Amino acid sequence: MTALDRLSVTGIAAEVQAGTRSAVAVIEDVLARLDVYDAIQPAVWISRFEPDALRSAAAAVDVRVAAGETLPLAGVPFAVKDNIDLAGLATTAACPAFAYQPEQSATVVAKLVAAGAIPVGKANLDQFATGLNGTRSPYGIPRNAYNRAWVSGGSSSGSAVAVAAGLVAFALGTDTAGSGRVPAAFNHLVGLKPSKGRWSSTGLVPACRTLDCITVFASNTEDAALVDTIAAGFDATDSLSRALPDVPRARRRIGVPRAEQCRWFGDIESEFLYRQALASLDAELVEIDLTPLDEAARLLYDGPWVAERTAALQGLLLDSPDAIHPVVREIVEQGFGYSAVDAFNGAYRLAELARMAEAMWQQVDLIALPTAPTSYRVAEMLAEPIRLNASLGAYTNFVNLLDMAAIAVPTGTYASGVGFGVTLIGPAGTDRALIDPAHALFPAPASPPPLDLEGRMETVKLAVVGAHLEGMPLHWQLTSREAKFVTATTTAPTYKLYAMAESVPPKPALVHSEDGAAIALEVYELDMAAFGSFVAEVPPPLAIGTVTLADGSQVKGFVAEPRALTGAEDITALGGWRAFIARG
Repeated sequence: MTALDRLSVTGIAAEVQAGTRSAVAVIEDVLARLDVYDAIQPAVWISRFEPDALRSAAAAVDVRVAAGETLPLAGVPFAVKDNIDLAGLATTAACPAFAYQPEQSATVVAKLVAAGAIPVGKANLDQFATGLNGTRSPYGIPRNAYNRAWVSGGSSSGSAVAVAAGLVAFALGTDTAGSGRVPAAFNHLVGLKPSKGRWSSTGLVPACRTLDCITVFASNTEDAALVDTIAAGFDATDSLSRALPDVPRARRRIGVPRAEQCRWFGDIESEFLYRQALASLDAELVEIDLTPLDEAARLLYDGPWVAERTAALQGLLLDSPDAIHPVVREIVEQGFGYSAVDAFNGAYRLAELARMAEAMWQQVDLIALPTAPTSYRVAEMLAEPIRLNASLGAYTNFVNLLDMAAIAVPTGTYASGVGFGVTLIGPAGTDRALIDPAHALFPAPASPPPLDLEGRMETVKLAVVGAHLEGMPLHWQLTSREAKFVTATTTAPTYKLYAMAESVPPKPALVHSEDGAAIALEVYELDMAAFGSFVAEVPPPLAIGTVTLADGSQVKGFVAEPRALTGAEDITALGGWRAFIARG
């Protein structure tokens, strides 16, 4: 077995309800999948029901179906983030000292079980749902399902990986600052974050109680929509629950940030993938001012709202601070520094920012933002846990503070294999109205991640324009490093090409110029070690920089120092080095 195919919510439910497949057969398949993946990433789970208990739960579903019950989620296996109560398993919030045995399941979980779904177990998370990266748990680090050197995203890390790896058909996560959206993006999933109060939070361990939302991870928008129809609804036992009617929303005008307000943290690949996704939207793109959204986002961790996290953990912080993950503790302890005056002033400012956001909805119907501006390796995140984590929330932190609904959809893939996504955002109550445009943006479903990723080498794409082209004198420097040919294309029309003077063998110099032209080139792919050794041999005045291709993507490629142009001939009009060589 090389990969576990994704499981379908709608497909399983239809088969079990029709009697063409039993819920017991579904669970036997899930148990086999769990055995396989436990050898790869056991940190996905904190606890699971015993196999016989799962078989009994599945048999009970089969009995209900045979008795004539209509179960919209008949036999569908799902995971529950371990800050949400599930009767029969402890709730830990990824903190052993906090663990307790709930008497009953959370309202949302109970509704899903009543609809025929089968909970498999409790998924790992950033402790107390504090983090967007997935590395802050004493139960281990769930790594990205598509490249285990990279973070899975958090805090709903285990939930996302369980769905992406094909262990369950959907999973419950939570979202306060992006925890149900960032992991969805990185693992090629749909992440539906309901409006605040649309789904009950009874049975949820609070992070910021006024902002927390239970969310769903699924492989496609259809599956997410089906789960939403079951989970949503007013709950009188939840003091923050709201009876929100579905608000229709056109999608003629989609808001996007001004170019100067986009933050990519140096990640040129993210910028390209976002622009590529926007180009596929069948709507008018309207530039909006992100300033009030950014200011609202800063209130979450740089303002008094961090004290709401402190309130949720006050007893543990005072009595057993060492039981808390050190990074989580460092963040949450900051809340002790805020006063009631700070809280009121923050509330007043948030109200002003919310009014600005309301005015924005007169200009646009929806907003389309990158779900995350970049991604990181696990090693990088562990080295800089607070700074790098903060950047992941650049486009998510404001959403709950400003009372918005959101759905994250996968739209692209980084060279690392990690997923890139776009989030559609609307006012509270537009949850269902977001699903149709999300479906239109959602590409073909992602292929399941290979089980064996250990031999995967990270690679770099390199553009060559002269003596390293196929058939040219230095091409051997690529073939000797087992470089793989990717494509023959051109640069963007913003380059000039020069034939350097007295270069042996003859070599060109590629120079960026706004009045330039498209220059022919070839793109090759090398593993990181081979690329490093290649760069080490590049002689001055040439160097390796970043080259923009005709499709707008950027790769590494040859550039030149200013001295390369001394005595050089401008051959831009020829369109490429081969034409110059052919000219003789």
